[in-house]
Amino acid sequence: MMLGACSDDFTEIAPTGALSDEALLNATGVDLKLTAAYSVLDGERVNRQGEGVSAGGDNWWTDVIADDAHRGSEDGDNTELFQLETFDWQTGNSWFLGRWSAIFGGVNRCNAVLDLIDQIPEGDFSQQRGEALFLRGYYNFELQKFYGNVPFLSVENLRNEEFNQPNPGPIWTQIEADFQEAMSLLGTGVVNGRANSWIAQAFLGKAYLYQGKWDEAFPLLNNVVTESPYALNAEYVSNFNYAGENASESMFAIQFSSDDGRSFNGNGAGTLNFPGGGPLGTCCGFYQPTQDLVNAYRTDGTGLPLIDTFADTDVTSDYGLASFEEDGVTPTDFTPYEGPLDPRLDYTVSRRGIDYNGFGPNPGKEWIRAAFNDISGPYLPKKNVYQADEVDANRGTGGWGSDWSGINYNVMRFADVLLMAAEAAVEKSSPDLPLALSYVNQVRNRAKNMTYVKGFDENGKQDDNIIAANYQIEPYGTFANQDFAREAVRFERRLEFGMEGHRLFDLRRWGITQETITEYLQNEAEDINQADYATKFKAYTEKFDLFPIPINAIDQSGGVLTQNPGY
Repeated sequence: MMLGACSDDFTEIAPTGALSDEALLNATGVDLKLTAAYSVLDGERVNRQGEGVSAGGDNWWTDVIADDAHRGSEDGDNTELFQLETFDWQTGNSWFLGRWSAIFGGVNRCNAVLDLIDQIPEGDFSQQRGEALFLRGYYNFELQKFYGNVPFLSVENLRNEEFNQPNPGPIWTQIEADFQEAMSLLGTGVVNGRANSWIAQAFLGKAYLYQGKWDEAFPLLNNVVTESPYALNAEYVSNFNYAGENASESMFAIQFSSDDGRSFNGNGAGTLNFPGGGPLGTCCGFYQPTQDLVNAYRTDGTGLPLIDTFADTDVTSDYGLASFEEDGVTPTDFTPYEGPLDPRLDYTVSRRGIDYNGFGPNPGKEWIRAAFNDISGPYLPKKNVYQADEVDANRGTGGWGSDWSGINYNVMRFADVLLMAAEAAVEKSSPDLPLALSYVNQVRNRAKNMTYVKGFDENGKQDDNIIAANYQIEPYGTFANQDFAREAVRFERRLEFGMEGHRLFDLRRWGITQETITEYLQNEAEDINQADYATKFKAYTEKFDLFPIPINAIDQSGGVLTQNPGY
């Protein structure tokens, strides 16, 4: 259904399948337009520009720019994403435009809802107005964290079709205002996939956090922790499977659905990120976790992370080793890492010899599309991939046989609020380290007490009595000082949210992107051990702390938009 008016230049009667402006001036029209505003969360919209798989709200490809993931596949596949990973950025790169175009589609649809409500003289639309304001705040927040200097489009701009607005600087004031008003209008009830006042409060706290306004962020985030109906799931994996969708930890999630492959309500933006073959014969081998991320899950023998020394020793990988001997049947000899590990590793990363979401042990190179001379490494993602017993419920297909997963993506989950509240507790003018410790340990204790990935017996059968690896995780005993607490909270975010599209933006707001990426590239070059690995990358410089404004957008604005520094 089209949610808009047709032009009088064509007809004075709404054509079949369309609704006139007058027909929308009621509660049904408001709800239809609000649904359309939510629908852009997945990046799918009519007339979207740029790369389609960069448009989605899971932001997976930003992990490729950080230290959590490689682009995956072969070096020559999708040149533009290869250029992003290797810091050979062009302002005309369609991946920048894809996300920009999708987000502005969301902003415009939110403004259309607000404009429609303003035209209806009777009725209480407080809830719908609050949801539209929240969504506009969210979309603008995404623009802000991606591009830094962005235009703000108001309802008045929409009415007057004044879309070419300047971008003189950040729009945090407008983002805060939208979240604040949304908080005051929205109810507290939980409706799957919809905003409520708790969610608006958490995002306002997050907006303050991104600006370093710790004293403003802390009471908001702490109140969500202590008073909201949300809580950690008992099982970490429940955040990434069908059975756990919209459970207590899920606060705001993109509601994907496979619909037995009959529609495009699946995650089209993630369609490249399945094994190159694998147990289901999927495509396309993108989004491979890094050795650096895998190493981060090493623990010290007492169950605590190796915050400063995790990269000193590698978790054993099968990089450079074929899956089978020359007979194509006999597995090559490989023993998985036997040192202590955080158990979240094997729910985040698939490595050889460990169960792959119930499909059996990962055989290694057989499921990796990349060659050994590509920069992609030996690992596969897990959080975005179906569980074996949920394939029928979660697998959809696109036009060329691609996978459109029905697994929800949690834009924000309760663990995120816990760790943001912990961070604010550490950084606020009167630090509360015991409270920060408590919140971090809630996250760690969930990981400690959850069900661990199971291993296989001598006959290759999965056995509930066998644990797949040497999992050791314990809560912290104390945060001795603010500096250590800061390091612990930041490192916990990486462990908890690995391969969830958050890492790059955390590094940016902490102001440590350049030093982190530079060290990561050196370490990864040693791990992958290719003679020409380092030559494939350009140096990370300060300009990469923001994405460029897409040159297409600057051209279409007639020069009203200006480019970010350094491009």
